[in-house]
Amino acid sequence: MTSTARHILVLCTGNSARSQMAEGWFRHLGGRTVTVASAGTAPRPSVHPLAIEAMREVGIDISGHRPKLVQDVMETPHDYVVTVCDHARDTCPVLPGTHQSLHWGFDDPASDETDTAMLTFRRIRDQIADAIRTWLAEGQSPAH
Repeated sequence: MTSTARHILVLCTGNSARSQMAEGWFRHLGGRTVTVASAGTAPRPSVHPLAIEAMREVGIDISGHRPKLVQDVMETPHDYVVTVCDHARDTCPVLPGTHQSLHWGFDDPASDETDTAMLTFRRIRDQIADAIRTWLAEGQSPAH
């Protein structure tokens, strides 16, 4: 039996917040219909703790995720490459193989260093979830 799962790569600059949350959402919402990885053009040393906490609040554990460099995942073929920040879209190297490129630009919650940063992480978490739900339901990219 051949797999019909869509292979998805989510890219961001630091691979510490938006792309990690998207990877968690894709796994949670897509189930067996997707396989997903995330990577960054300039990955941070670790996943942002507020991204981990925001996802934990909705029952998704990304605490075991680690940021990866995009070059480390280039050998794996992907059906879809989703950029979740403008910088990654503009600076991502050309990936081998045939895939559909999607861009869903989200604000960077990690840039919010105020006392209310958790509210920003929650807002972006929910926006990412809505985009993925729409895409999975309609099979197309929601407008962002």
